[in-house]
Parts: sequence; structure tokens; C-alpha cells
Amino acid sequence: MTIENLPGDENGFPTPPTPPPGSYVPVQFKGSKPVVTYVLMGFTILVFLLQIASQFFFGGADFPAAIGLKANEAILQGQLWRLITPILLHGSILHIAFNMYALQAFGPGLEFHYGRWRFLLLYLLAGFAGNVTSFLFTIEPSLGSSTAIFGLLGAESVFLYQNRELFGKSAQRALINIAVIAGANLVIGLSPGIDNWGHVGGLLGGGLFALWAGPRLEVQGVYPELKLVDNRESGSIMGAALGVGLLFSLLVLVKFLMQ
Repeated sequence: MTIENLPGDENGFPTPPTPPPGSYVPVQFKGSKPVVTYVLMGFTILVFLLQIASQFFFGGADFPAAIGLKANEAILQGQLWRLITPILLHGSILHIAFNMYALQAFGPGLEFHYGRWRFLLLYLLAGFAGNVTSFLFTIEPSLGSSTAIFGLLGAESVFLYQNRELFGKSAQRALINIAVIAGANLVIGLSPGIDNWGHVGGLLGGGLFALWAGPRLEVQGVYPELKLVDNRESGSIMGAALGVGLLFSLLVLVKFLMQ
């Protein structure tokens, strides 16, 4: 159809074509490849291999865990790195296998929409929030990346909810699936030896960051040249990161002042 034959509006200007009702419309979106996800997986596996090597060469002594797991007394003595390093440590092959499977399941999709640096911020802040919550509410030592993994669950939920108009009924189904997964894991976390407070804190930290910094997608352009654009401003992303980090840092300070 030539431009002269296009239907016009009341002022005589050609109106753009529109897709047939109910038809599939492709939309372009330039997302990020999951580089950060795989770097996190690789680095976490490397640290676990160091844990195994330490136990092999030093008579069962796990020096990486001894230096980096969440231990309240050590944190109160000033070893604040223990509020983030536990996300790199694991207690068994089954433990790391389960967490790396979860990271592989949720990481690439989130990184695709979040971008590499925002996704890394999400992962680290969720892990920090989870370990802070564990520090506040349980005296038991803990380690594992499940604090950050639960943050990804929280962020995925917020992302789907905030963009539910774009995803339609699939968003509702996905939200139900995430709720079932999170609920089942929290129930499992009631078993002895599992740091459920860390899971709750990670879920909260990841959800808060996503609420203020997660992608807000919008379709722009004229059919058939449509593209998906993230309207979230970069300033709000850094503000959210600082806000979540400051909130949980203040909770740590309160814990110190109560001693």
C-alpha cells in the first residue's frame, strides 16, 4: 500500500497501520546477556573448591568458611565483611548445587531486563539484607547464597507485578509459581540447620530494591516497528541501592548499640 492510498485522519494525514485484534506482535528489546550470572556462579564454585581443598590439606579445617561465614560474635567484634561473604560459601555439594541451579533458573532472565550492573547490585544487596536479618534474629552461624537467591525471587515478583499489563495472564501464572516456590522453601527452612531468617531478609531486600529500581517497561514506536523501553531513571536506581543499603546498615548499628 502506498502512502497516497493509506487511510487518513480528519486532517488528511495518513494514519499508521495497526495490528489485527488478537494477533501476535513482535516487539524489539535489547537485553543483557547473563555475563554477571555466570561470573557469580563461577566465582562461587571456585570458592567452594577452595573450601574442599582447605579441608583436604588441613585436616578438615575449612578456612574460607571460618573466615567468612556469618558469625554474630565475630561481627560484633568488627568483622563486618561477614555480612556479605557468606553468599560465596557453602556447606556441601548438595547445598551449592541447589543454589547454583536456582541462580541459573532466575538469574539470566532478570539480568536480561535489569542489565549487568543493576543485576549485580540486586544480588549483593539481597545477600547483605539476608545476612543482616539473620544477624539480628538468630545467633546460629550460617553460610550460603540462598539469601541472595531469595532476593531474586522477590525481585522477579515485583518485576512481574509492576509490568503485569504487558505480560497479561502469564504474569499472574508466574507470580503464583513464585509464591509456591518461595512458600515451599520457607516451610523447608523451618527444619533445623537452615537459616530461614536469612531467606526472609533476602526476599525483603531484593523486593525493596526491585520496587524502587526494577525495570518499568513500556512499548514505544509505531507498528510494526515497536520496541520495549525501560523507563526507570538511572538516578532512582542508585537512590534505591543507597536506600536499601542504608536501611539494613542502620539495623546493624542498632544491634551494635543494644549490646
